[in-house]
Amino acid sequence: METLLWQVEQLPGLLAVSRSGQVRDWDPPTLDRALQWGRYFQHLHGRFRAQPRLRAALGQRLRRGQHGPPLGFGHLGRCPELLGLALLGNRALPPAACHRLLRSLLLPPSGQATPGPFGLLARRRAAAQLLLPPPSPAQARPEELEQEQSLRTEAQLLLSRLQEDEEEEEEQGPAGVLEHLPRPRVYRVLAALLLEQAGDNAGREGASWAEHREGPRPAAAVLSWLLGEPGRLSVFCRLLPGSLLVALSARYPQLGTPYLHLLTNWGSRLRYDPLSGQWTSSRCPSEDELSWEELRERFSCFMRGPAPLREAALASLKNLKIQDGDFEVCGLSVWTDLLLELGLEVGWRGK
Repeated sequence: METLLWQVEQLPGLLAVSRSGQVRDWDPPTLDRALQWGRYFQHLHGRFRAQPRLRAALGQRLRRGQHGPPLGFGHLGRCPELLGLALLGNRALPPAACHRLLRSLLLPPSGQATPGPFGLLARRRAAAQLLLPPPSPAQARPEELEQEQSLRTEAQLLLSRLQEDEEEEEEQGPAGVLEHLPRPRVYRVLAALLLEQAGDNAGREGASWAEHREGPRPAAAVLSWLLGEPGRLSVFCRLLPGSLLVALSARYPQLGTPYLHLLTNWGSRLRYDPLSGQWTSSRCPSEDELSWEELRERFSCFMRGPAPLREAALASLKNLKIQDGDFEVCGLSVWTDLLLELGLEVGWRGK
């Protein structure tokens, strides 16, 4: 039994290696061994799923000493797909090993069980990979690619854990999982998860929140957790760039209005300095404050977004300007000055 527990404890390391630069030394036989381990872990999941005590022991060993989205027993059942998704996004994987990976995902061994949502996702990614043009080394810096892939992999692991809790009817639920994730990185992982879910559901013909439980329900749980506590939403919005938040707001309308309210709250804290002729934050700015430049950039992202978001932001700014006295003179209302600057981009003039 101790040998079995030790083997299971190696899964987090295997997943970490699969999304690291170490795979650049992998040849096809090495890849086959990694995928064989994935199938072995999947076999363990099927073998012990009906034994609560063993299942609990394996899940506890998986969570030992982890840093990032916690793994649970359900990840064993999805291990081949999780490995495949991590390796598909790792540009360090050599061409020969990548070809073997694509073949294993698109032409799985005979007798393999019907793939679940993660298996279908891995196959779609593999098929899409075949259609992509060869990547240009100059498109992005290696560290940026590695960071993006790391976030996507962590998001996939977190998605799998949330689905596992739903299937296994875990008592702690999604909120319990999210509360124990390391911050502030968890907010970037959640953004990657939400984008991933939005993209997957948009790619399904006729997809809807009710029809595809594996997609929307984890996203709904994440949004409920974020919106359930103002402090969480504030940190989430403060950490992420305005362009990403507008993209998320376009996909999840329930996020757009709270984010817009946060921006107006942050903007109301700015004070005009007549000596410098600029809007400034307090002398001891906190994490809940934005500079004038940041505020302008974030509202500019709204103006470059979809029409409903653009119109909502513009209407909010006009109303705030009226509440401040509807001045047309610079320096009296931050909203007047903001509208004047944004007017150069959106073609609006205060009237």
